[in-house]
Amino acid sequence: MSYHEPVLAEESTDGLNILADGIYVDVTYGGGGHSKKILQKLGKKGRLIAFDQDEEALANGIPDERLVLVNHNFRYLKKFLRYHGALPVDGILADLGVSSHQFDEAQRGFSIRFDADLDMRMNQKQKNTALDVLNTYTAEQLQKIFSEYGEVHNAKTAAQRIAGERKKQPIRTSGELREILAACMPKGAENQYLAKIFQALRIEVNDELAALKEMLMQCAEVLKPGGRLVVIAYHSLEDRLVKNFMRDGNFEGPAGSDLFGNKTSAAFRLISRKPVEAGEEEVQKNPRARSAKMRIAEKI
Repeated sequence: MSYHEPVLAEESTDGLNILADGIYVDVTYGGGGHSKKILQKLGKKGRLIAFDQDEEALANGIPDERLVLVNHNFRYLKKFLRYHGALPVDGILADLGVSSHQFDEAQRGFSIRFDADLDMRMNQKQKNTALDVLNTYTAEQLQKIFSEYGEVHNAKTAAQRIAGERKKQPIRTSGELREILAACMPKGAENQYLAKIFQALRIEVNDELAALKEMLMQCAEVLKPGGRLVVIAYHSLEDRLVKNFMRDGNFEGPAGSDLFGNKTSAAFRLISRKPVEAGEEEVQKNPRARSAKMRIAEKI
């Protein structure tokens, strides 16, 4: 298995409608799988700016003078595109979520498969980890993130159990968390339940939804008219934000106002109404692709 198996690689790069001498952005570089596909379609004068906040991704740098790799969160998209003299751009690709490598590295704490310390930081330089969230947030705060970010049906019960058990000793590993929540898990669906808890913790630790909103709003500013935005999401919270933004220009749907209360209108034209999903052959090779939903829009 490579560092990261790119999901919907052909479909996503085709969706960018790549121009040979265009400027493109891969805001989730990871193992460089999607970036490699983009570079194959670019001519000598084309440019690719790639972002990844995980330092481990830098080890996968592609030796290509057309590529600039930025070791920062994609919420700083416009700032670094300006710094590198890359405005405006012809296309932006985002493959959201956790890379295969991050899931497979036990010490990163992303996967329910390992009994490891609960870290979950995508940026290893930041201080706040999943351990900090579990051991310092109030029961009310934990309930809120489990409910909103994990869509956990018994979020209050789970939060109260954690708050009670950590009084005896601090929670440290995924195994300890599994034991604490055992009574909360529906029989036969224990892993699915724990995956929702992990998702909620990961989103909170990395401020993922706020960063996604900031990045999407900047996409509307930095893309040329006719430029493409391609986003692959893996859970309903992300996909809903992407769908609403592409369709309505805001994150709540047809109401028509941005984060600051300003009236908005759509900056994009949808290329297809329904999301593109992976076929059975790809899902068999890469199970992570099963939950992927890809949406494509064009800047008006």
